[in-house]
Amino acid sequence: MSNRREFLKQSSGLIGLSALDFTAPKKALLSFSTLGCPAWTFSQALHHAAENQYAGIEIRGIKGDLDLPNNPIFSAANVAATRREVADKKLKIVNLGSSANMHFLDPKKRQSNLDDAKKYIDLAHELNCPFIRVFPNDLPKDQEEQATINTIIQSLITLGDYAKSSGVKVLLESHGKVIKSDMLLHIMQEANHVNVGLVWDFFNMWSVTKETPTEMYKQLKKYIYHTHIKDALLTEKGETYTLLGEGNSPVKEALHALKSGGYAGYYSFEWEKMWHPEIQEPELALPHFAKNFSSFWI
Repeated sequence: MSNRREFLKQSSGLIGLSALDFTAPKKALLSFSTLGCPAWTFSQALHHAAENQYAGIEIRGIKGDLDLPNNPIFSAANVAATRREVADKKLKIVNLGSSANMHFLDPKKRQSNLDDAKKYIDLAHELNCPFIRVFPNDLPKDQEEQATINTIIQSLITLGDYAKSSGVKVLLESHGKVIKSDMLLHIMQEANHVNVGLVWDFFNMWSVTKETPTEMYKQLKKYIYHTHIKDALLTEKGETYTLLGEGNSPVKEALHALKSGGYAGYYSFEWEKMWHPEIQEPELALPHFAKNFSSFWI
């Protein structure tokens, strides 16, 4: 893998984060996760992103395949053509969503997940993508909680060190059971790594903790480099994902906190079609988000 990385460094001349301008934008930078279009090819996803004035795309899977590093379109033979296809659409790949979990204490499981995340760091470097996402993800009952938190912290440091020369940041998503602001803040402060940050999914947090987005953002602002935006109807029976503005989540408050706080990254629509096939088709949901976002970004 190291030889492959060096070859692609030399041949592509990639410089990672410099490809994305994180000065305050005049308008919101929108992206969407391919989690929302699991039946589409990569070319279809790029076409719809460009057609609907998205600025970026977040790759979670392609046609249901979540193993991005082994996908043929990202092979050494094809990755340059894939980069050109993205550039031709005037888009940026803004995040790669790995499935790596940082909470395992078992040495073999921990190493397996670290190895998986490292492959995503390598691929992100090849694609000139600034971020990969990892999960915290659980607080298993058979593990002492502080030991789990310490393992998440040490795993992030390990990955941050691995990513140092790649131009890639490793972002922990507020996800699973690690969704309290104070816990996430503790993890970030203890990791204290220039190549480590957060994907802020306010809904994952609010739906359980009922913290307000304003409170969350105030604590976590320093570490937020990417966001996942979604809306849903939350009732006693659970949650049902809805189009933007049709749910009861505090999405407007979250967007206001980001905008007023000077957030200059991407607002990435996470339409969980992969896990919830009953929700609306991406042909409807993705244009709706792009068309209606500005009325909530106030």
